[in-house]
Amino acid sequence: MRAICLFCGAAEGNSPRFADATRQLVTELVERKIGIVYGGGTVGLMGVVAETALAAGGRVAGVIPEHLFDREVAFDTLDELHVTGSMAERKARMAQLADGFIALPGGLGTLEEFAEVLSWAQIGLHRKPCGLFNVDGYYHGLISFLDHAVERGFVRPEARALALIESDPQLLIERLTSAPAAFDRRRS
Repeated sequence: MRAICLFCGAAEGNSPRFADATRQLVTELVERKIGIVYGGGTVGLMGVVAETALAAGGRVAGVIPEHLFDREVAFDTLDELHVTGSMAERKARMAQLADGFIALPGGLGTLEEFAEVLSWAQIGLHRKPCGLFNVDGYYHGLISFLDHAVERGFVRPEARALALIESDPQLLIERLTSAPAAFDRRRS
C-alpha cells in the first residue's frame, strides 16, 4: 500500500485524545512508509496530520478546493498540494491518489467523505479498503446506525463488513493493508 487517504476534521474536537490518537496513527503510517493523502489544510486534525507526518519524514499530499484554500490556510511545505475547482473534484483526486481510506474523528464533511467511498466500494467502483478510526468511541453512533441498517434490510451484511473499524491505530493499519487480498478473493 503506497498511500492512505485520511478524512478528518478541520477542528480538533473537545478532547486532546483526538489529536493524540491522530499523531499515533500518522506516526505508524510513516514508520511503515505509507504516504498520506489528506484535505490540505493547516487547521484542526488536518493540521495535526500534516505536521506529524512532515516532522517524521513522511510523504504528504494535500488536496484542497480553491474556495477553502485561504480559509483553511493550505500547507505550503507538503510534498504535493493539489488545488481543485470544487469539493467533488477534491474527493475524486483524493480517491485517485490513495490505495485506502481512514476516517478519523471529524464533522459532517468527514462523514460525507467516508460514506461516499464506502458506498463506492459497495457498488464496486473501487476495491480500496475503508476504515473508521474509532477514537474514544467517537464512531459508536455511526456503527450502531450501520448495524441497524443491516437489521432493517437497507444494507447487506457484506457491504457493512466493508467498514473496517478499530480503535487501535496499529490494528487498523494492519487490517487495511491486508484487506486488498481479501477484496480480490471476494470479487473473483
